[in-house]
Formats: sequence, C-alpha cells, structure tokens
Amino acid sequence: MAKATKVKSKLKTHKGAAKRFKLTASGKVMRRHSFARHILTSKPSRRKRRLAQSVELAPADAAAVRRMLPYGR
Repeated sequence: MAKATKVKSKLKTHKGAAKRFKLTASGKVMRRHSFARHILTSKPSRRKRRLAQSVELAPADAAAVRRMLPYGR
C-alpha cells in the first residue's frame, strides 16, 4: 500500500490584483496612475505624460498586494 504524503495546497492569485499591479525583479510593486482615461482635452500635455507612466506602490499598500500575488505575477 502506498504511503499518503501531505501535499500543501496551492495559493490562488487574486486576478483583479494581477491585472492592476506588476512585481519587478527587485520586488517593487508597480501601479498605474488614475485620472488618465477620459476628459483628457482639459488636461495639460505634461500632466498626461506623467499619468501615462507607472509608479511604485506606497509601502503601506505593498504588503497586501504581495499577498494577493503569491507567485509574482
């Protein structure tokens, strides 16, 4: 008779978080800016360029996002 081995269950990736955040190779959590989707004609070009760039997530929120992305998606 084969011996039963205890297998640790896999963790599920939070798909909503996976679509919104990216983990860099150094472990930083990156996010996109808000306010960059519509009513862009009234915003200056400089502001729109800045909004198009990704930025590092605040450290207070990073731990929660890392828990939602257990495999570094």
